[in-house]
Amino acid sequence: MPAGSPCVDVCKIVQRTGYCRGCGRSVVEIREWQRASETEKAAILLRLPDRMRAMTDADRLG
Repeated sequence: MPAGSPCVDVCKIVQRTGYCRGCGRSVVEIREWQRASETEKAAILLRLPDRMRAMTDADRLG
């Protein structure tokens, strides 16, 4: 089954982390998502929960 985008339409890169406040992806991961293989997408998706937990409330709320 194809991996769906983790985008939640809250697109703002947090300067401190370099990750999107909404989905946790880096700019490169966002840009390359459509061209990424299913294996690459799965690897990205596995990293997102840890990234989102690592962001502070200030990072998430901006």
